[in-house]
Amino acid sequence: MRPKIDLVAKRAGVSTATVSRVLNKPDTVRDTLRKKVLDAVTELGYVPHAGARALMLQRSGTIGAVFPTIDNAIFSQAIDALQRRLTQEDFQLLVATSGFDPEAERKQVLNLVARGVDALVLCGFSQSTKLLRFINQQGLACVHVMVHPGRKGSLSVGFDNAAAMRQVTRYLLDLGHRRIAMLAGVTRHNDRALQRLEGVREALQSENISMPDNFLVECPYTLDKAREGMRSLMRQKSRPTAVICGNDVLAFGALLEASHLGMRVPQDVSLVGFDDLEMAKHLQPALTTVRVPTEHMWSLAAERLLASLRNENVQSQTEVDIALVVRQSCGPPHTKDSSR
Repeated sequence: MRPKIDLVAKRAGVSTATVSRVLNKPDTVRDTLRKKVLDAVTELGYVPHAGARALMLQRSGTIGAVFPTIDNAIFSQAIDALQRRLTQEDFQLLVATSGFDPEAERKQVLNLVARGVDALVLCGFSQSTKLLRFINQQGLACVHVMVHPGRKGSLSVGFDNAAAMRQVTRYLLDLGHRRIAMLAGVTRHNDRALQRLEGVREALQSENISMPDNFLVECPYTLDKAREGMRSLMRQKSRPTAVICGNDVLAFGALLEASHLGMRVPQDVSLVGFDDLEMAKHLQPALTTVRVPTEHMWSLAAERLLASLRNENVQSQTEVDIALVVRQSCGPPHTKDSSR
């Protein structure tokens, strides 16, 4: 049978209340006494009962996070960064996925709340007004990540997706490109993908350039779909000279398909990604992309959430810095359309 707290107290020669303080509020106990109790815990293999601990602290010690998917290196890195920071404060991370489906996200949030999570982490602001109202009614701290600016009265940590893509598009325009296409993520129920598309269009419109319908392909973030999308773009009679991709996975697929079609990058077509995944700098040619400080952003999201749980004054909207990383996959267009 598992040892109980009274056995730990007897071994350490203290009261059960002292054992409880050592395990739950160690800063309130002298070092020598704390060491004695922890030695007894180790010797006996004592594991605190989660339910009793939650009842005493009036907190479950768990944080719920809903991600669109974990089949993406960016979200894997996000989970790792979140968990490492939360673990330092003895919080356990519970992860659920939605598949970019708002109804699935709603159900996952309800499931996490039913399991007593103390706070929530969500991606973007694509959630329905009803769901956001429900979270607020529960009195739960909630941080929205990957977007800036956030909604008034909400806690958010992220960056301006539209501004990032305006910078990317401006860079290609300065190289002389005018036939610029986009291989975007599916924008429905994904505010980050939509904002990136809007950023590209805004930059083009500033030069009185419109994006033809056949220069936009939306597809899931997979290599297969990215290759199909790139193939579709390159079938045009007047091909684009540059393709902006909604993330690096799409850019990887586009690069693979360009090679399959016998096209040279950047001589025949320039490619830009988004995220700066580890693989981006190792490709041939190395990928020009937008660097997102993923680990810092999600650690900061955990910090903001922990501060909120401690009832501290929290900066409601936090912007992280991103940067365009220029590598080998972009160059001037080798076409008669180049006007610069």
